[in-house]
Amino acid sequence: MNREYVGASESDDLLETTELLIREDQHPILVLRGNEPVGVATDRDILAYVVDGGDPSTATIGDVMREAIPTVDPDASLPEARDRMAARSAEFLVVTAGGEPQGTLTEHDILSSARLESESTETPETVQQVATTGQQATAENMEPATADTFDEQGICSDCGTLTRDLASFNGQLLCPDCRDV
Repeated sequence: MNREYVGASESDDLLETTELLIREDQHPILVLRGNEPVGVATDRDILAYVVDGGDPSTATIGDVMREAIPTVDPDASLPEARDRMAARSAEFLVVTAGGEPQGTLTEHDILSSARLESESTETPETVQQVATTGQQATAENMEPATADTFDEQGICSDCGTLTRDLASFNGQLLCPDCRDV
């Protein structure tokens, strides 16, 4: 999860909050009443409000927010979070503990933490057989690839690089280059 999120009050000016959302490059805006989340708004909600004829110069974030907040427990597994996101057709979940927001989890967060697996069906033995005999292995004598998988790799949350050397830093999985910045 991303522990940093944009929080706003229902009465906050829509244009100022939108500028903050863009400047901070965050998604979504968590609408709070004190520490209690009461709604969420995304750039899409703001755009829909404007397209429907709303006046952004006089609107508040409360005018565009959705009251239904897709949430998940901080102890939930990634498959649970993914399933909850899919069931609610949500692009994000708000991570809450005891009713208080802890951060957000986006589709990108889930995808960047997922393990990538090899799509190769050739084993080193199959490649060796082709090289020495000139014959391709048949389906009956082919074994699944196990030696050349990508189980130990992941995607850097900052630059998107596929790497084996990810480390958690400020709630993000970062490659060595991004950790040095």
